[in-house]
Amino acid sequence: MENFRNESDLLGMLQVPSDAYYGVQTQRAIDNFKISGQKLSSYPYLITALAAVKKAAAKTNYELGLLDDNLYKLIIETCDEILAGELHDQFPIDMIQGGAGTSVNMNANEVIANRVLEKMGKAKGDYQFCSPNDHVNLSQSTNDAYPTALKMALLSMNANLVKKLLQIVESFRAKGTDFASVIKMGRTQLQDAVPMSLGQEFEAFAATLEEDVSKLNANANLFLEINMGATAIGTGLNAPLGYASLCAKNLAQITGLSVVSAPNLVEATPDTGAYVIYSSALKRMAVKLSKICNDLRLLSSGPRAGLFEINLPPMQPGSSIMPGKVNPVIPEVVNQVCYKVIGNDLTVTFAAEAGQLQLNVMEPVMSHAIMENINFLGNALDTLRERCIDGITANKEVCKAMVRNSIGIVTALNPYIGYKNSTEIATEALETGRSVYDLVLERGILSEERLDEILDPENMLYPHRKV
Repeated sequence: MENFRNESDLLGMLQVPSDAYYGVQTQRAIDNFKISGQKLSSYPYLITALAAVKKAAAKTNYELGLLDDNLYKLIIETCDEILAGELHDQFPIDMIQGGAGTSVNMNANEVIANRVLEKMGKAKGDYQFCSPNDHVNLSQSTNDAYPTALKMALLSMNANLVKKLLQIVESFRAKGTDFASVIKMGRTQLQDAVPMSLGQEFEAFAATLEEDVSKLNANANLFLEINMGATAIGTGLNAPLGYASLCAKNLAQITGLSVVSAPNLVEATPDTGAYVIYSSALKRMAVKLSKICNDLRLLSSGPRAGLFEINLPPMQPGSSIMPGKVNPVIPEVVNQVCYKVIGNDLTVTFAAEAGQLQLNVMEPVMSHAIMENINFLGNALDTLRERCIDGITANKEVCKAMVRNSIGIVTALNPYIGYKNSTEIATEALETGRSVYDLVLERGILSEERLDEILDPENMLYPHRKV
């Protein structure tokens, strides 16, 4: 009993660990929601975002004359401590929970209040001097504080993800430069198409991922519109006149983000469209990243019975029974991350659709799904870059031999000998195993000098006039 203190709420008395900064409502969430095993403390961006929101709210309340000097000073100090990384272990609740985020909001309110009480020399839980509800949550509701904090967290997490994305883009681009002179066969529908360079292939990987930088940033910018001051349903009940715009201004100053108050708070409170569109951008990137990993696995297949155009860095033995086998484990794990991201996007879609009337109570699972996706993708990008892309080498002679033996180079003859002649030559080459080059000369269609000029692989890498 000495290790606990008693706190009460509308449901009655409950014991809370005596040294905990959180209080009774957080304790109820700990007891009620044993779901994902992932705690709020696993997502530091969300905790610091909650502190920023509470700091902005306190500053706004103080400027509007609703908080006295001492409480204001102590609340701000405590929020700054959390922003600096302190007290994060005091956020032990599960990320997936009922209550539309009330447990998250009250967790922050209770931690801040009890830390303020400690600074005052008062006992934890002595809320007459600093109340989680009356002081820390003043002029707020979970329904505006929680989604605002979530949006601030996602903006910070997106910035971190974009940095990682740009790093892997540069790695692919560097390989594109390294492999610029490596001639190989391009393929469509897994069949030989026309020659290209391995450098072009890797530059294309860089370009397709680089496109997602602007998409992620543009969609994340939707999070800059917040509903602080909406309180319960957007009518602003219990918030003073001018609170919404002033709080947005203060939050912008604290975070350095261009935060603005939503023009219609009743609309903004249940709206989760920004989560849907941002989640779709994560899914888009995951789909493209997975395709790249599929390509890397195909290009490195072999070493004797596959394409074997590139070598992936060997990371671990690939079999418990086949000696010498090394598998493409890094692209494989990234593929699996991408599948998880795609599934989580569907969760966000269903949760957003589940909004009813003036609130969407499913924001906790949306926040968990999106934040998990950002973390997974960030880790996958780093792993793929560091343990795969940067160490890839090219098998130049294998690539060159495939070009020389390919039927696909006959495509380059179309403008000179016509589609019919090209088709006949391709068919005979396939049936006899002879080269396109020898058959063109045998039929006397082109001179050797002219044929060499047309079929020079490097002449087929870019658009040009007829030779």
